[in-house]
Amino acid sequence: MKKKLTYITLSVLICLLIGFLSSFATQSSVNDWYVGLNKPSFNPPNWIFAPVWTTLYVLMGVAAGIVWSKGFHHIWVKTALYHFGFQLLFNALWSIVFFGLKNPFWAFLVILVLLTLIALTIKWFRVVSKLASFLLVPYLLWVCFATLLNYKIWELN
Repeated sequence: MKKKLTYITLSVLICLLIGFLSSFATQSSVNDWYVGLNKPSFNPPNWIFAPVWTTLYVLMGVAAGIVWSKGFHHIWVKTALYHFGFQLLFNALWSIVFFGLKNPFWAFLVILVLLTLIALTIKWFRVVSKLASFLLVPYLLWVCFATLLNYKIWELN
């Protein structure tokens, strides 16, 4: 149990660190460039994003920690965690492209890849742990919403 808690704690910290680092790209333009964009009527207020993403990063970390605790030597665990790592990189890349490069079109392409990677990660997590796969469902749903939002922002601008 202590080993599992260690893996979960490390995974949560890694996810929160990635979120923190990618927030630098977000903060660079959220108060100027982003404010001036045309947004759809369903665009949530800016204050909602930080608590939602923090919660999602914690859930992602718990899920990854559960999978990791099953033993990295196992081929299915490795496969699942490789998928997780790639989707985490694309998660950060989206912030860099959308906010850092201020490019909603290319960000939309990145988020489509991210959606695919999340779905594959859920598939592989399910092989190792059903609980871990279920913990990623809110993340998948939020990124589906973010994909629609990204598309509409690109379309309106």
